[in-house]
Amino acid sequence: MKEFNINSLVRKNILELQPYISFRDHNEFENPVLLDANESPFGELNRYPDSTQKELKQRLSVIKNISANQIAVGNGSDELIDLIIKVFCEPKKDSILMMNPSFAMYGFYASINENKVIKLDLNENFEIVKDNFLTISKDFKSKVFFLCSPNNPTGNSVEDIEFYIKNFNGIVVVDEAYIEFSGKKSCTELLEKYPNLIVLQTFSKAWGMAGARVGIAYSSKEIIKLINTVKAPYNVNSLSLNKIIETITRQEFTKSNIENTLNEIFWLKNEFQSVKCIKKVYPTDSNFFLIEFENVEKVYEKLLENEILTSKRSPQIPNCIRINIGNREENIQLINILKESETL
Repeated sequence: MKEFNINSLVRKNILELQPYISFRDHNEFENPVLLDANESPFGELNRYPDSTQKELKQRLSVIKNISANQIAVGNGSDELIDLIIKVFCEPKKDSILMMNPSFAMYGFYASINENKVIKLDLNENFEIVKDNFLTISKDFKSKVFFLCSPNNPTGNSVEDIEFYIKNFNGIVVVDEAYIEFSGKKSCTELLEKYPNLIVLQTFSKAWGMAGARVGIAYSSKEIIKLINTVKAPYNVNSLSLNKIIETITRQEFTKSNIENTLNEIFWLKNEFQSVKCIKKVYPTDSNFFLIEFENVEKVYEKLLENEILTSKRSPQIPNCIRINIGNREENIQLINILKESETL
């Protein structure tokens, strides 16, 4: 990678943008009389949430051993993906690079921002071919490269991830939504080494807090400042912030969640071996399986008839369905219906 200059990558209008600053959130008061924000003086949730999410960032800083000014909080990781594209990609001019197949929302938000989406096709094992990556990176000069690891919907982790970070002349976003299930080291350990790196994590998966819609970005303080400049002032509500902080204080729940999920993965792997309509179960580092079926359309419809909701990935990934790990009762229902599907 060439010498990194963050300002050369940021949109000019973003560099000139003045962020919205809540005076109350950027100062310390002991017993303030709050007459500044046109709120109601009555009610349980009558005050705006902390626009800087100070307490959550401080707690994460301790847990992750990352400075609080290197942390941005989003209304889900989706908001952070959108903000990253808005910071770096000029509409109708710049492009993003993403793996194919991968999480569709990278391309979705790029398209909303009128940016071209360049897709890096994975091989038959859902791995990146390094020569293809180098060629496409050189030819298209995309501003942002989204790396989902473990990847959704394939379930596998990206190998030799540093190669892609150091060989991309732009911003590399490593989306670690499923990292807790993988046993792999987080790329947050690489933040000091690579100034072009952003790592996304979420409370929606292993933490069991999808309904709260809270995602986290870790990066350099310069990039985090830019993200905070373009985000909405009160982008995460008080209820979600309080719930996430409460969850962080009882991490045994998360550890139990991960352990139970890994146990169910092991149980399902064994059960899948006796399901005749399954052609292939792909390796997973995530809380889901990508499975190739005989008669995939009929299997999917049979599951749907029994109100078992799955994610059909065919025809993009031929004959495949992505199936989330449930609890034991749900997984037993899944196996029973799959076995019934063998006669279709």
